[in-house]
Amino acid sequence: MIRELAITDFPSIQEKTPHAQVWDVRDAKSFAEGHIAGAVNKPIELLDASVFANIPLGEPVYVLCGGGTKAGRAVALLESLDPTREYIELKGGTRGARIAGFPLVVEA
Repeated sequence: MIRELAITDFPSIQEKTPHAQVWDVRDAKSFAEGHIAGAVNKPIELLDASVFANIPLGEPVYVLCGGGTKAGRAVALLESLDPTREYIELKGGTRGARIAGFPLVVEA
């Protein structure tokens, strides 16, 4: 199942579930330039069934990108790989998080 959640509503989820699976589907360079805390880089072009290896069933996967285009494609792809899971597209992405004043993690 695919659901949508505004990026501005995500901090309340993250407080309740600090170990939530948050996948940023941008390329490694874009991810390193700034991503939300707790996100893991899973470039869309590398998504396949193996990405679920260490994800417990029943745990939702939150997906975002820079602004929303790739995240939408990524959740559709993920659902085609495993339709038994819940995917939550974080609308607004990293740009929306930045505009809302969220601190972003930048990797050197």
